Amino acid sequence: MNKISAIIPTFNEEHNIASAIDAVSWADEVIVVDSLSSDKTVEIAKQKGVRLLQREYENSASQKNWTIPQATHSWIFLLDADERVTEELKKEIIDLLKEPLEKDAYWIRRSNYFMGKRVRFSGWQGDKVIRLFNRDKCRYQEKHVHSEIDCSGEIGYLTGKLDHFTVKNIAHYLEKWDRYSTWSAKDHYERGQKPSIFHFVFKPGFRFFRDYILRLGFLDGLTGLIVCTLSSTGIFMRYLKLKQLLEDND
Repeated sequence: MNKISAIIPTFNEEHNIASAIDAVSWADEVIVVDSLSSDKTVEIAKQKGVRLLQREYENSASQKNWTIPQATHSWIFLLDADERVTEELKKEIIDLLKEPLEKDAYWIRRSNYFMGKRVRFSGWQGDKVIRLFNRDKCRYQEKHVHSEIDCSGEIGYLTGKLDHFTVKNIAHYLEKWDRYSTWSAKDHYERGQKPSIFHFVFKPGFRFFRDYILRLGFLDGLTGLIVCTLSSTGIFMRYLKLKQLLEDND
């Protein structure tokens, strides 16, 4: 039977960390990699008896790529603190580990929740992430935000899903939105991109049209309208912050 290490990256996740650790209690090793939290995240993790690593945060990919080689086992399951493993996914992974695995990494689909409401459309219906993988064949892309895994082997799909509780309330969303737009602006700056009227007007407008109309966000009711509006506004903020970065470094 293959053994597995579960990794949970954290920063100020005192409201999530206990449930996240419980969600991967079936793993042979649980590692919490904390970005110097100022709340009770570390205290709770210690009480849970998991392996705790701490490191100053650079970006999501860097944090994960630093932690993965320190895991005891080659097979890794990575869980964000705001995600939960469904019983179906847990059983599927445990059964999969009993035999030699045919693939080197696995896509897992997510069911997303916004302020407690399930979002079935609004551009989120195809959401999937690679979270089960062989570290010898996989590495996170060096990006500040939305970094995915590059895999040199074969990738399969699991049928079980993750539950993803994206934000608790609007204040939490705005704080998260501010951080993500800043990180995204840095990624674009490092690629040498310069914003134009196209990025400020057409890209946010098309994002709303795509997610609310083409991807059926209107079927999510008021929640869909809020999600699609905030998503398109996030595009605008990304390029506004990119513009500021270029001016500050001119």
